[in-house]
Amino acid sequence: MLPNYTTVEKGHETTVAPITNKDAFKMATLDSFDPFVYPLFGFIAGVNQATDNPEVWTQDFAGYAKRYGVAFADNTVCSLITTGVLPSLLQQDPRYFQKGTGSFVYRVGYSASRSVITHSRKGKKQFNLSEIGGTLLVATISNLYYPATERNTHDTLLRWGSQAMWDTVANELKEFWPDIREKVWRR
Repeated sequence: MLPNYTTVEKGHETTVAPITNKDAFKMATLDSFDPFVYPLFGFIAGVNQATDNPEVWTQDFAGYAKRYGVAFADNTVCSLITTGVLPSLLQQDPRYFQKGTGSFVYRVGYSASRSVITHSRKGKKQFNLSEIGGTLLVATISNLYYPATERNTHDTLLRWGSQAMWDTVANELKEFWPDIREKVWRR
């Protein structure tokens, strides 16, 4: 189970109140500090430990702890910037509005497109600068805590692309989770 504070299920079927800056920061905080995210950070740190990424960190508990700290920092900074700070400054809505209907291919395309298309606080579609610009800002900020060997343009752009890709995967999960939940826990 992962926290999901930014999804409006069946969002096209309901009238949803506009989000406030306070709401955006509350969602960002919940996404960052919900107890269920800590095991996810452990998993990410474990994968990075197993693949020796970054190589300059040791293959012991100290190296694992650094990897865990980076996973925590990446998620927290990303949530705060892409869900709280930039949506508040740009007056964008950081929530994912689930489509819930249509063909599988249509819904996959729709959910992927939400990384580049969002709604303004007034409900108009617009370029998702909070996501695209936000993940670039996060990748740049991460140079403060990644090892010196990974503080270069190439690695920063890789982190940006990875974060944008994972956020797009998260949109796919948000779109299809209600369908999966219904099939698994059907009564």
